[in-house]
Amino acid sequence: MTEQATVRLTVGQAVVDFLAVQWVERDGERQRLFAGMLGIFGHGNVAGLGQALLQHELAAAGQGDSPALPYVLARNEQAMVHTAVGFARQRDRLQTWACTASIGPGSTNMVTGAALATVNRVPVLLLPSDTFATRPAEPVLQELEAPYAGDVTVNDALRPVSRFFDRATRPEQLPSALLQAMRVLTDPAETGAVTIALPQDVQAEAHDWPVALFAERTWHIARPPAEPSRITAAAELIRAAERPLIVAGGGVHYSGAEDALAALSTATGIPVAETQAGKGALLHGDPRLMGAVGSTGTTAANALARDADLVIGVGTRWSDFTTASRTAFQHDGVRFININVASFDAGKHAGLAVVADAREALLALSAALEGYAVDAAYLEEQARLWGEWEEQVDAAYRPGPEVTEALAEGRLTQAQVIGAVNELSDPSDVMVCAAGSMPGDLHGLWRVRERKGYHVEYGYSCMGYEIPAAIGVRWAEPDRDVLAMVGDGGYLMMPTELVTAVQERTKIIVVLVQNHGFHSIGSLSESLGSQRFGTAYRYREGGRLQGEPLPVDLAANARSLGAHVIEVRDLAGLTAAIGEAKAVPADRPVVIHVETDPLVHAPDSQSWWEVPVAQVSDLETTQAAYERYAAGKRAQRPLL
Repeated sequence: MTEQATVRLTVGQAVVDFLAVQWVERDGERQRLFAGMLGIFGHGNVAGLGQALLQHELAAAGQGDSPALPYVLARNEQAMVHTAVGFARQRDRLQTWACTASIGPGSTNMVTGAALATVNRVPVLLLPSDTFATRPAEPVLQELEAPYAGDVTVNDALRPVSRFFDRATRPEQLPSALLQAMRVLTDPAETGAVTIALPQDVQAEAHDWPVALFAERTWHIARPPAEPSRITAAAELIRAAERPLIVAGGGVHYSGAEDALAALSTATGIPVAETQAGKGALLHGDPRLMGAVGSTGTTAANALARDADLVIGVGTRWSDFTTASRTAFQHDGVRFININVASFDAGKHAGLAVVADAREALLALSAALEGYAVDAAYLEEQARLWGEWEEQVDAAYRPGPEVTEALAEGRLTQAQVIGAVNELSDPSDVMVCAAGSMPGDLHGLWRVRERKGYHVEYGYSCMGYEIPAAIGVRWAEPDRDVLAMVGDGGYLMMPTELVTAVQERTKIIVVLVQNHGFHSIGSLSESLGSQRFGTAYRYREGGRLQGEPLPVDLAANARSLGAHVIEVRDLAGLTAAIGEAKAVPADRPVVIHVETDPLVHAPDSQSWWEVPVAQVSDLETTQAAYERYAAGKRAQRPLL
């Protein structure tokens, strides 16, 4: 027997060399799985993965090449995971970044980012450092001492938020861990955060590895077709329905199924509503587009949802915002068809499960529905409802004097800001947002004009996602301007990645909306009878946070971090600022600072979202809110 060829490398070096040669292929198109590695070094990884990345970079430079796995220094471990997620989502989950952090707080800082990736089904590889596997001098710096178990470390916090978790306590364990990681990262139904914890001593340990481990490997991204019997059953349900409605989720984008969806809706006349992740599945102007559905939806989509007798979910996981906490669909005999690559999601609401790639299922369904179309009255109703909603959007974009005269001097409404940015940006520009009131307003108001032009993270709705994710989106599509809309609350969570954008000469345009507190939660608090308690940024006065607004200068903060800052005083200034921001060279982040009035709201969705209200209270506002809550509960349906 011929002796197997080996190469002697440290575990850190083996990880880097392995990741650099992983490729993916879908529909015959091949690309590297990892665009690079984001990281922050500490004692846990500087001599392991850090040394390996340096060696990798110098070897490439010696050959006159760029490294296959470039390293980018981030400022916050949670933020670098957001950057990887933003990149991977914009690349339709066909590419991602790896993230490395030092032991202890560096690694646990990634827990929030991991949860966000897993909730949103977006692939990202996390390589947190861990305590010594050999335990030569316990307890070591930043070690968690658990009296009930000697093998528990802080990285075990990543287990419940990862789709796959392993800890390589010996070099021999690494190959199987890496291969399992690749399996999950490239599986459309199983993907999310993947974590391989690497003890700091193991990272630096040498081992003789099979040379075959470092050969180029291509992972096929599958497009599982639907079972013919499921397509036949789905087509029969659709033909029997009088008021069918399609709800397009993020799976439409990840599958590249937009054209297939447009063809199906055009041929049949079935209207299309969109989740947050699915927004842009049909582009603005398509006559079948009814816009956002659910708690943050349009009146058009929600009116159709209320009376739909058949709801066809495509690539959606049916979150509470999409179903308006299970009050959106009120038809007595409503049925569901769930097209999803993941059987877990396809089985929800006791619907007819069509487990398949979205594009493949829609193409098959179009063929099975040849000759079918909804009646003319339903088409006329769609046109009327959408026209009414468009009038509300136009009025929100350009409010009349009854609104503008009531605004504080120098302030705009949030809808005005959204409207100006939407209308003055290019169709190819990408809008990024995540938390606060803006995702809800954007869901209903933003007009998507080009594929992947809308990137709102609303599965985890993580404050601070916007700026780092915008960087990842720009890296994914460097020829498109990326606009990150963020409130002052979200900005204060994660402004430091502006420094990363400066470092990497990455242009993003941050629209920083200053309203001196938490607009979304303030409004929610008021609706729940809690009188906006604890949601405004104010001085403490009389024992309560009820004094004047804090004199925080966020424009100066952004400027100090290296951004090009434009301060806006009125609508004319905002118009000029958008033009100026677009003209800034593509090597520097831009921040547009604008003040808005948090008490002026976007058009109402005529929908509901369940947030519990105190059942007993001394406050009349809370008592009234509980009555409204009880009415909403009465409208809930089990959808069984």
